[in-house]
Amino acid sequence: MNIYDTAVLNRLVQSLKRPQTALLSLFFSEIETSDTEEIKFDVENKKRRIAPFVSPLREGKLVEDEGYVTKTFSPAYIKDKRVHDPNKALKRAAGETIGGSQSPMDRHQANLARSLADQLEMLTRRKEVMAAEVLRTGKCTISGEGYPTVVVDFGRNAQHTVALTGSSRWGQSNIKPLEDLEDWTSRVLQNSGAVIRDVIMDPLAWRKFRADSTVEKYLDTRPVSTSGSSVSFEQFARLGLSYKGAIGELRFWVYQDWYVDENGTEQKILPDNSVILASPDVDGVQHHGAIRDEEAGIQPLEFFSKSWTVPDPSRRILLMQSAPLIVPYRPDATLFANVDAGA
Repeated sequence: MNIYDTAVLNRLVQSLKRPQTALLSLFFSEIETSDTEEIKFDVENKKRRIAPFVSPLREGKLVEDEGYVTKTFSPAYIKDKRVHDPNKALKRAAGETIGGSQSPMDRHQANLARSLADQLEMLTRRKEVMAAEVLRTGKCTISGEGYPTVVVDFGRNAQHTVALTGSSRWGQSNIKPLEDLEDWTSRVLQNSGAVIRDVIMDPLAWRKFRADSTVEKYLDTRPVSTSGSSVSFEQFARLGLSYKGAIGELRFWVYQDWYVDENGTEQKILPDNSVILASPDVDGVQHHGAIRDEEAGIQPLEFFSKSWTVPDPSRRILLMQSAPLIVPYRPDATLFANVDAGA
């Protein structure tokens, strides 16, 4: 078997244990691919209309169907290229018996698997960062080398982005965080019809929330069922999402994870004092445009891997390609608040 054959590579990538991340798992678990480079998604514009009354002796009243808007976007391309030095296969790998117990081809296969796993992890982390931005802002900023910065605006209601300042900040005297949450969940329900079930905070926001005496009184820290979710509490914990308890039907989570930006600086995925309210009805989807590569078979794929050799000096190139966009079909089913935006 040629382990570098394109078909073999992609089977190997598909068989690797996918790195899951909390925000994608909770709110953007569905994956869709497009057979064109463009991604199209529909946004409904529905109002709370009521059926009209008329006399039974009169003709029925014409009620027009409410329409929807189809949005189109060509996402930026991800091209993760790795160079494999053949000399690595001749050296003992970390953890291998002194003197070497593997053949050079075994080491080739192990090196390949590690590179593919790392490429897949980096792609998934990129999508997790995109999901966090969508939940925070209702938008997604796409930029990269040779790709002008584009902001994809999903049209979330401006009232669903909140910044508490001055005496309204959490932690200030006479401020009741639970009352804020009641107002925000009601706002989401009114504007989208979605019921908020999960409240996700960064550690700083959680400390301020937990310190409130009313919260301390009503917070139930006993475990609750994760039925309806494909991810268990233990898996969430490994993904950086910790369950803290429930008040009524609201479940509270603390999220903390990091990524390294293009400048090599480590950043928090959720900034300080973040609170996200999100409903499963956000109908979030991981969309992927078609892979623009003839070897991919001109077909819709989430990602595509291929490999080739350069003869002099001898080395092998491994390339993974993807064109992702994180889309909330019901953006108003989310709300973000910075609960301490400054004095």
